[in-house]
Amino acid sequence: VDGVWAPGAVLPSEGQLAAEIGVSQGTVRKALDELAAENLVVRRQGRGTFVAEHDERRILFQFFKLAPDQGAPRFPDSAVLSTTTAFADAGEREALDLADSETVIRIRRLRSLGERPLIVETLSLPQRLFPGLETGPVPNNLYSLYAGHYGITIAHARERLKAVALGSEDATALGVTAGDPALQIDRLALSLDGMPVERRLSLCLTQEVHYLSDLR
Repeated sequence: VDGVWAPGAVLPSEGQLAAEIGVSQGTVRKALDELAAENLVVRRQGRGTFVAEHDERRILFQFFKLAPDQGAPRFPDSAVLSTTTAFADAGEREALDLADSETVIRIRRLRSLGERPLIVETLSLPQRLFPGLETGPVPNNLYSLYAGHYGITIAHARERLKAVALGSEDATALGVTAGDPALQIDRLALSLDGMPVERRLSLCLTQEVHYLSDLR
């Protein structure tokens, strides 16, 4: 899955995979079961097993945990505020396991549900993993871009949550007053092989939404 088959591609049969890798068919079946449980592959009756795509529905339920207090969950819209490159700061180096001399791409976005600004976020990406990303358009669905254009599939993410008071710049972007409360979500996204590839610091208004985590 890790760069061998593109998102949406059908995988070889269990027998073919077993022969190619040199393991038993039972081992392949168990591995596919684990990948399916992690939403990395999708099994379709009568059609086969497919590499999962980072479509909006998958991201909404696997990675986007803010849901409206009323109505069904939906994927937020995004507006890019800035895209820059710089040497990684201490926090970025620690989170992304970068050397002192490495550079990052920083994307600052405003995300909204309907007409309501909800999140202002700053993403930090190792520039060596995403060459040219800073010069092109930034899509709403970044995880799909990572997988389709750069061969990097986001498999897991770790989040740390904290209540904070908004600074003036973030408050202005969200249309509220400096010092207003917000939920800070510090997320580290990891690839299939466990490599940290994105740090995302999000400041979220929670007057009309809540954080929903399905524990299993």
